[in-house]
Amino acid sequence: MSTAAVVAPGHEDADLATPSLARRTLRVFTGNKLALTGVIVLVLLLAFCYLGPLIHPTDQVHTDLSRANLPPGSPGHLLGTTDLGYDLLGRLMTAGRSSLEVGLAAGLLATLFGTVWGAVSGYFGGWTDAVMMRVTDAVLAIPAMFLLVVVAAIITPSEGVLVMIIAAVAWLSPARLVRGEALALRDREYVQAMRMMGGGGVRAVFRHIVPNAIGTVIVNCTFQIADAILYVSYLAFLGLSVPPPATDWGSMLSAGITYTQNGYWWLIFPPGIAIVLVVGAFNFIGDGLRDAFEVRLQKK
Repeated sequence: MSTAAVVAPGHEDADLATPSLARRTLRVFTGNKLALTGVIVLVLLLAFCYLGPLIHPTDQVHTDLSRANLPPGSPGHLLGTTDLGYDLLGRLMTAGRSSLEVGLAAGLLATLFGTVWGAVSGYFGGWTDAVMMRVTDAVLAIPAMFLLVVVAAIITPSEGVLVMIIAAVAWLSPARLVRGEALALRDREYVQAMRMMGGGGVRAVFRHIVPNAIGTVIVNCTFQIADAILYVSYLAFLGLSVPPPATDWGSMLSAGITYTQNGYWWLIFPPGIAIVLVVGAFNFIGDGLRDAFEVRLQKK
């Protein structure tokens, strides 16, 4: 008698469906040239910011005014120097770490909180949904930049503070998106079956609602990170950035604008290009993920 394990009906299809779905998702994503370009650009920027200082170490703490505003190509300074004598190439690396760390942390925190808020609101409905959505609408009514500037002006900025401030205004979008998904998912058969077996609301939210809305969450997360990096630049441009000697790309851009009339273009273009590249990369990746999670495209 054969000792082969007996596979329950339908299990073979389930085992084959998951790899097939993953392959279709990956195929759609890799078929998007802009998304692949975004991934390559992001990897290169991360390597530039985190591995670059190992290849090109510089002093980004002590100023040297005798070397201030040296043009690109000066001995030992490929991209020139800043108004305080910092090597501009090394400054870009240091600033990039701050911008990326704050942007990534704020985007992830905003997505996490917004996902839980929206899932709870949409699943429970009734007065719970009404109260939670009115809170969301009230915060949405306040212009984000106004709120960011007011809070950042009151509290001394630091990386941790900037993460909390940006996340405090960025969670609204994922909350509304996930609420819409929860409203559609809470009446599905598997959720009803879970209720019939005595499952509670916490299990429904974290085992059924959130996992089945993961496509929307992941796509929105990429856009949240891109927006958070822009918020960091906005605040830094207004003078509300991490305290020196730390810096970010927005602070570098703000400092460079001061010397526009002097023709010191190298103080403006490098940080500006870096901001455009990283924000564009995350947006391209988000577009690619949106197409990859789109069921209609996967079935083609």
